[in-house]
Amino acid sequence: MQTDTYQTIAQFAEDTFKDRGSKFIGFAFEVTDEEAVKEKIQYIKKLHPTARHVCYAYRIDPLNEKWRANDDGEPASSAGKPILNQMKSVGVQNCLVAVVRYFGGTLLGVPGLIHAYKEAANLALQAAGLKTKLITVQIEVVCPYAESGDLMKLIKQLQVDYKNDSTAEGFLLSAEIPFSEVEKFLSIVEEKGWLASRK
Repeated sequence: MQTDTYQTIAQFAEDTFKDRGSKFIGFAFEVTDEEAVKEKIQYIKKLHPTARHVCYAYRIDPLNEKWRANDDGEPASSAGKPILNQMKSVGVQNCLVAVVRYFGGTLLGVPGLIHAYKEAANLALQAAGLKTKLITVQIEVVCPYAESGDLMKLIKQLQVDYKNDSTAEGFLLSAEIPFSEVEKFLSIVEEKGWLASRK
């Protein structure tokens, strides 16, 4: 059953794991879309232009999860997958974990790489901490001005943040509705003949 909440990181963090001369720097970012993922990866690459590899994994959109694990030239499944598995074991969503590797001259082998990327991801996630966030859906409703009091009463019962405005069509209200309340809310709106849309 889908809940109204998910876990993500509490703050940006980085930490370092070292193994036989190689240095693995883990970064944890809160992200909500793939565009933000690209921006953060570019930021890391600019920050560490001489690093051998920038491997990463992300999980976004708690309602329809999208994920990716990228090995960035390391042996298949030796970097991105251990990072992703670490995120899954912690239970974080809307999160990107990237690990920068500086080669220290000693080959670690695939088991060594898996361990190092997992540890760097784990350290970054521990440093970032966790917070719980509410899953909401943005809904816009337009109703006649004469019925705006009824709409406001309905919104106030949900105890959510909202904005209202006047338009040529009538009284416009925009609110972030908790996911589990959306269908019930929309059915009431429909019964009253108001116009509603998801954003």
